[in-house]
Amino acid sequence: MRNTSAGFIVVEGPIGVGKTTLAKKLANSLGYNIYLEEYKQNPFLENFYSDVEKYALGTQLSFLLHRAKDFNENKINIFKKKIVSDFFIQKDKIFAETILNDKELNLYLDISNRLDIFLPCPDLVIYLQADQDSLVERIKSRANYFEKQISSDYLKKINDAYTSFFYSYKESPLLIINTSRVNIHTDHDYSLLLKEIKRDLKGKNFFNPISPEE
Repeated sequence: MRNTSAGFIVVEGPIGVGKTTLAKKLANSLGYNIYLEEYKQNPFLENFYSDVEKYALGTQLSFLLHRAKDFNENKINIFKKKIVSDFFIQKDKIFAETILNDKELNLYLDISNRLDIFLPCPDLVIYLQADQDSLVERIKSRANYFEKQISSDYLKKINDAYTSFFYSYKESPLLIINTSRVNIHTDHDYSLLLKEIKRDLKGKNFFNPISPEE
């Protein structure tokens, strides 16, 4: 069984999949601290969704410099405590490789390599999946004004990039949940999820609970 007195759990997945909601719920249930991504502080983000190509580099560099402030040797001890986070710092590279052109990506990687960024390794990564239609509906329902400009093409690129990344991910135990098929916020599925998280998971795992009716 996983030692719930210590550990670092990351909830990750494409925009609109429900990362923050689940992270907060898990932190409350497990008695963990919560570490949320402050994405709204990025001054380029609002314009980015209306013109991805124009604002991609500024958006990614802003996130990168913000990570350099938050993930450094002075804050290593934070990640030795029990924490649930709604983002995976490695996600920045996923986005950069997906939305930047070759010259921009080379510049981004050059700057990234010169920064002293600490990359904490999670004890568990929970990867939330959802199909394209589900993501679109969830983004609409939460009505964040700056997300109204998100295109289906952009959403598909990001969703595909996440799928590709986690297909070969091996650095931490990985729990994959298809939220288009599994409602992890029902009492039944959520209680089973908590039991699954407390197990000593190894490698890649899929969360497919059996409904009470079956």
